[in-house]
Amino acid sequence: MRHAIIPTLTALLTWCASAFGAEPADHTPRDTPRLYRATVEAHWLADANTFWYRNENPGGSTEYVSVDAQHRTRQVVPKSDATRLESLGVSAAQQSPAEKPALQTSVPSPDGKHEAFVRDNNLWVRDLADGKEYALSFDASSSNTFHADSDRQRMIEMEYEAPEKPPTLADAYWSPDSSHLVAMQTRTVNQRRVYLVESSPLDQLQPKLQSYPYLKPGDDIPVPRPRLFSISDRRELPINAALFANPWDVGEVRWSSDSTMFDFLFNQRGHQLLRIVAVDAGTGTAKSTVEESSNTFIDYSGKYYNDVLDQSHERVWMSERDGWNHLYLYDTVTGAVKNQITRGNWVVRGVERVDEQKRQIIFRAGGLVPGQDPYYVQYARINFDGSGLTVLTEGDGNHSVQWSPDNRYLIDTWSRVDLPPVTQLRNADGELLLALERADASEILAARGRFPERFAAKGRDGATDIYGVIYWPKKSLRVRSLPVIERIYAGPHGFFVPKSFNANYLELEALADAGFVVVQIDGMGTNGRSRAFHDVAWKNIADAGLADRVAWIKAAAGKYRSIDAKHVGLYGRSAGGQNAMAALLWHNDFYSAAIADSGCHDNRMDKIWWNEQWLGWPIGPQYSASSNVDNAWRLKGKLLLVAGELDHNVDPASTMQVVHALIKANKNFELLIVPGAGHGAMVTPMGAVPAPYSMQRMLDFFTRSLK
Repeated sequence: MRHAIIPTLTALLTWCASAFGAEPADHTPRDTPRLYRATVEAHWLADANTFWYRNENPGGSTEYVSVDAQHRTRQVVPKSDATRLESLGVSAAQQSPAEKPALQTSVPSPDGKHEAFVRDNNLWVRDLADGKEYALSFDASSSNTFHADSDRQRMIEMEYEAPEKPPTLADAYWSPDSSHLVAMQTRTVNQRRVYLVESSPLDQLQPKLQSYPYLKPGDDIPVPRPRLFSISDRRELPINAALFANPWDVGEVRWSSDSTMFDFLFNQRGHQLLRIVAVDAGTGTAKSTVEESSNTFIDYSGKYYNDVLDQSHERVWMSERDGWNHLYLYDTVTGAVKNQITRGNWVVRGVERVDEQKRQIIFRAGGLVPGQDPYYVQYARINFDGSGLTVLTEGDGNHSVQWSPDNRYLIDTWSRVDLPPVTQLRNADGELLLALERADASEILAARGRFPERFAAKGRDGATDIYGVIYWPKKSLRVRSLPVIERIYAGPHGFFVPKSFNANYLELEALADAGFVVVQIDGMGTNGRSRAFHDVAWKNIADAGLADRVAWIKAAAGKYRSIDAKHVGLYGRSAGGQNAMAALLWHNDFYSAAIADSGCHDNRMDKIWWNEQWLGWPIGPQYSASSNVDNAWRLKGKLLLVAGELDHNVDPASTMQVVHALIKANKNFELLIVPGAGHGAMVTPMGAVPAPYSMQRMLDFFTRSLK
């Protein structure tokens, strides 16, 4: 069999190195079939009605197209005019280089008369006219400081190399009239560090020791506390902390334009309570003006929007409180909900812009058009009061939009995995003005024989539609019975089945051409659908939607006789590595082989924010229940564990703890440790190109295990 799969390696110049299952970047070799006329990069001219763009055509020729949106005309420009066109307009991708900002060491007041700074961890103010300085606080210390340090960036946000801020820089916010100052005093914590041994450094013989800061679930975290000071009389206005006790974070400090109050976002640890706390600048009295709570989790990291409209004293807020992700209009003075803006059995995926004058919102939505895949993005407009819902795009596919500089026109590009991109020009009301391009994928179709296939089937409950994609071998390689390989990633922060057309799925196609049916599926517990769909993941990462995936594959085998649902394997990276092994623990009556690459096999070993978001805080038995380490004794089937010794995303000790547990349980398995590799060990350190050795190991493993 090996001789049949080695030639496929020459096509593997792209590998999805993203830990989160993103679609592969395009590193297309020259002899790989290409997609043409798929992208319109508009260069708008000064009149805001006309633009031009460039097409690359088969054979290497270049075509210039001029579009008059006002008169709805499109024409190919002669080559003689190409130079003139390129001198007109500014591409949206072109930016003037920004000057490097000066290092900030203090926080100046808006009126330019004072600056706030830190001395000996306390908050001070300097009068810029006479240079006199005075302290506003007297109780700070190195472990409870007003200094705007970088600990949170390094330990929680995984910006390991974030530099220290100047020791005098305060985490402070002036009122617009410079009369008051609110500053964050942060209780610091000791840094947990992960230590790695680089066994085979390129510049020396002996190993090197590496380390990086990395908090894990249950660890103590830096805790910020807002303190309010009056500048004129140099006194503190105490704020009752009852409304923001036990914070995960306190941030987004915002002063009202009249300086009478400020508010901030309080995210309670455990991610079951979000609150906007408003504080009266004259008294320090605090009150809640927005309250968001959940019995499971609040998806603050993926479904958060908070836009304050100062002129009308309103706030546009995002919430899943009715079971779907929607927008709400608040009164910022009273804290009352004025009305729900969007509603229905679909989800708001993001806000494009809020027009305060027209009292309208342009937003992205999933599931807005009945009968379409609910993950497809459509663009829409709605009034603040919830009236006038207008879908601005159409076409059964996944949409992306470019707006003209004055927002009067939009360029809509949409596609599906089985439909190359279509690009259209529309006005701001969604009216179709002009068809611009239909991509040419003839080379790809000729080489592959068919595009990936969309497939939907009912999930575990027999009622909920589960969506996925099938990658078939080239027609010349198809046989009667094909084992199945699933590429899995079930992280609750997103969904991962590709929705847009891609010129190359090289890793997936290579596996297919080795004699497998390759599939991707989004089961329950992933994001982008209803709240009930998402909540399956709550304190239950081990679920991974596997029951839905099993039902989906069985349904696909019921439709296609060439699918052999008795020989099914899967592979995944990061959380997908955890999911892949979990399949052999809890669904080993269906899955028989798995490759787990860089898996976060025990969520107590992984990064703090991701795991506490879905498994909760404080640490409880739910962490053990989802642990591949604690449940390693359940293993049945063929397992290949893979880890990079220099993983800076998931502690590689997580894989070694699984190894330890499997040995104790007397289980057979395979192990590949890749020297010098980071996260996603079966890719090169550059993260884009597959290592031939790693890909060959994958193909050999699945050939031995499933055939």
